[in-house]
Amino acid sequence: MSVLVFEEFEPAPDCGCPGCARRRRDLALGLPVRAGGHPAAHGARRALVLVTAAGAVLGGGGASGVAAALVPAAPATPADAADAAQGSDTPQGGRAPLHGPPAAQADGGPIPGAVPTTSQISTETLRRTTRTEIINRAKKWVTAQVPYSMEKYWSDGYRQDCSGYISMAWNLSSNEWTGSLDRFAVRIDRTELQPGDILLFHNPANPTRGSHVTIFGGWTDYTHTSYIAYEQTKPRTRKQATPMAYWENSARYVAYRYKGLVSGSTGAGSGPATPEGAAYPGGAKFGPGTNNAYVTQLGRMLVERGARRFYATGPGPKWGEADRRATQAFQLAQGWKGKEADGLPGPHTWKLLISGEGRDIGGSSGSSGPSTDANGFPGRGSFRPGQSNAYVEKLGKQLVKRGFGKHYLSGPGPRWTEADRRNVEAFQRAQGWRGAAADGYPGPETWRRLFR
Repeated sequence: MSVLVFEEFEPAPDCGCPGCARRRRDLALGLPVRAGGHPAAHGARRALVLVTAAGAVLGGGGASGVAAALVPAAPATPADAADAAQGSDTPQGGRAPLHGPPAAQADGGPIPGAVPTTSQISTETLRRTTRTEIINRAKKWVTAQVPYSMEKYWSDGYRQDCSGYISMAWNLSSNEWTGSLDRFAVRIDRTELQPGDILLFHNPANPTRGSHVTIFGGWTDYTHTSYIAYEQTKPRTRKQATPMAYWENSARYVAYRYKGLVSGSTGAGSGPATPEGAAYPGGAKFGPGTNNAYVTQLGRMLVERGARRFYATGPGPKWGEADRRATQAFQLAQGWKGKEADGLPGPHTWKLLISGEGRDIGGSSGSSGPSTDANGFPGRGSFRPGQSNAYVEKLGKQLVKRGFGKHYLSGPGPRWTEADRRNVEAFQRAQGWRGAAADGYPGPETWRRLFR
């Protein structure tokens, strides 16, 4: 009687790196996917049972010898131990180190080193990248037509599945999975999606059933019902128009934005990049004598909120009296007094500017400035998904009155809906505005023209 023979499988048995050690453990022990094992483990477990049975029939020790070869020794290093400890939380391919040296084939062996723990994930330690860089990296796999696999790794070290694709596009230092990508991002509303953001569906009950993630590449048209999706799926990487949010489980996809995102160029000699949606950088970044990208970002946000008249030039990175006066005007518009309106941005001021909430600055500031009519623009924060107030209803009724209510099937009412946004967008386009000026969200000038 012939003894059954195993098929060869990766990784190589003599590789001691944490990534290979963990994969050997999963393959040998045959952990089910829902419990943290790799999908490839099931085949190895069945083969082990067959060999064990064959060994028993032959009455020899062949089975125990094969089993001993398959089952690795205890973790040899603290990194191995840490990797083993998190194994039960990593189905669907799991978190893993990058495999293979940069620009080399994956079968060159994994790069030694443990996967960062969740406590190490913070904005400060993430690699900075721009939207352009994210999309350019995504396009590389589209051009290369990288085959889909939950087990194989491409030449850049990233696993060839959907979450490995996002890890690569976001330039993460490890291969993540759908259950961990959100730790590197902030949740946003779908209406805020911009190229480089992702749409993620993670099924915690059974991660292998439907879990998927795509890269948002931009809307296909003004209806915002479909978008250009970059994704790693069978049989290979693709870029195509996809319904919002996806073909299946559409309602369960959540939009996220990478925490390490910066705006502008990050190349040498380009100056500091401006963080997008970053947390409050601290009071030391503002005030007399400061010169940095956060000052520029502050000025631009203030201009969007009606502070153009304070700036003869700029805004720029060097703090000036214009920045102080513009900041103070925004603080006063919120009804703040005394030290709360000293012209220096604190955490609350920064949060309102970043989120687009709060009231805009009153007074005239040119064609793009805030309203000066008796109605008074209530602030951009009143017109966002989830908002419900009298201003939304007032806006809707005025849109109908002006002939821009065709998207209302009922109402208008006090709750902000997609119908409100599309009607506002139609009004803005009627003014000759395009791009960001016609995004469907009313600003001071939209309000002024609508009610004049």
